[in-house]
Amino acid sequence: MKNITSFSDPIIPYICNGVYPPSDDTYLIIDYFKKNVNENFFDGLPINNIRKILDMGTGTGIIALFLQEIKKNLSKFTTEIIASDISDAAIKCAMLNERINNYKDDITFIKSDLFRKFPPNLQHSFDIIVFNPPYLHSINYKENDPIRRSNDSNWDGGERGFEVFLEFINQVKDFLNSEQKYYIYYISSSSTDLSHLNAELETRGFQNRVLNKKHIFFEDIILNRLEEL
Repeated sequence: MKNITSFSDPIIPYICNGVYPPSDDTYLIIDYFKKNVNENFFDGLPINNIRKILDMGTGTGIIALFLQEIKKNLSKFTTEIIASDISDAAIKCAMLNERINNYKDDITFIKSDLFRKFPPNLQHSFDIIVFNPPYLHSINYKENDPIRRSNDSNWDGGERGFEVFLEFINQVKDFLNSEQKYYIYYISSSSTDLSHLNAELETRGFQNRVLNKKHIFFEDIILNRLEEL
């Protein structure tokens, strides 16, 4: 059975000012996919049933490009890959990296604050969504401040560290393909109240599974997978 453990990581020469660079949390996702995707299954899901994948908050585009590398090498993996980001700079950066990896116009890019500018034809369509959200507490948080500010949206997750992610969760069900099993992969941090986050996710109809974690300085960064309860 063909697997992807030997696939090369995308080349990311363009890391633009203000765009989150590939980091330990990024590779926690990529390394998990390397071990759990093969020619027949994407982490247990039949690979030929996966029609659309979203890389939310794509940044430099590295995860979307890695998914495109899988697509190039696995004939049954014919999914459409869509990448979005709130930042103009990130979209530009990801498109430059797409070209350098010889995938020009293979990935669909959408500039959007979460799902707010997604076209209606993408509703109820995604089988897999990957999101490495901002997951750290705001600094000097004030009650009336907006959750997301342009200069710190790469890391500022809100007062508790997961308000941005819960905002995503409140919108996401309109865009998931509920006709079959779906997965949402996301990163969280042990510096936040994970029991509170998990309780919030359960009330919204999701079951959380921890897939892997890595200790970095003062925290564990955690790769999670959400499924429908």
